[in-house]
Amino acid sequence: MPWEKNEAAGGETSGRDARIAARAREENWKKPPRRIESAECITCDSCLRGCPAEFGAIFDRGLDVVIIPELCSGCPACVLECPVDCIYVDEDWTPTDESLWKHIELTADGA
Repeated sequence: MPWEKNEAAGGETSGRDARIAARAREENWKKPPRRIESAECITCDSCLRGCPAEFGAIFDRGLDVVIIPELCSGCPACVLECPVDCIYVDEDWTPTDESLWKHIELTADGA
């Protein structure tokens, strides 16, 4: 399935890197991104580990775990991993703020 992890990719994230540089979602993605309801999240990081590397859309931000909508294809991989069902479709997503983009750029090499 297209949302499964691709081990054969050898860690290449050129599409992801381009999305980070452009700070934009792929135009051909039909599904809206996902969001994490922080009031329900237990910060177990299961979603972060379950997010396919080619998207790498989930980050720890202090005590919160967040999904970057510009990097999220809307696939169900994180939803399937979440033990408390706190991940929802985000039809009304807003662009990611500058401070979080700086965090992403600082952690991009380790992603």
